Amino acid sequence: MREFIIFIREKGVIGLAIGIIMGGAVTRLVTSIVDNLINPLIGAITGSAGELSAMAYKVPFTDIVFRWGAVVSSLIDFIAILAVVYFIFMRTPLAKIDRKKDA
Repeated sequence: MREFIIFIREKGVIGLAIGIIMGGAVTRLVTSIVDNLINPLIGAITGSAGELSAMAYKVPFTDIVFRWGAVVSSLIDFIAILAVVYFIFMRTPLAKIDRKKDA
């Protein structure tokens, strides 16, 4: 048991577990903000679709549809998650949780 506790402390497993849990929670929150606030706003500004993720281009005389709005929506979601993770977790005391102290 003692070796296991030493392993957890040395490898920062607790910090990793906290990071995974917090990352999942932040991802859900940011996705909700993007889907429910940002995308409808951008869709209203850009025009007819009303929601960004619903925008698409249909190739004339075919059944091919490029859903570019969904791609842009996912890109906005990704950038927002990166920004939240960087500014909240890397620029605060939380970033120091997993750093090992030099002996």
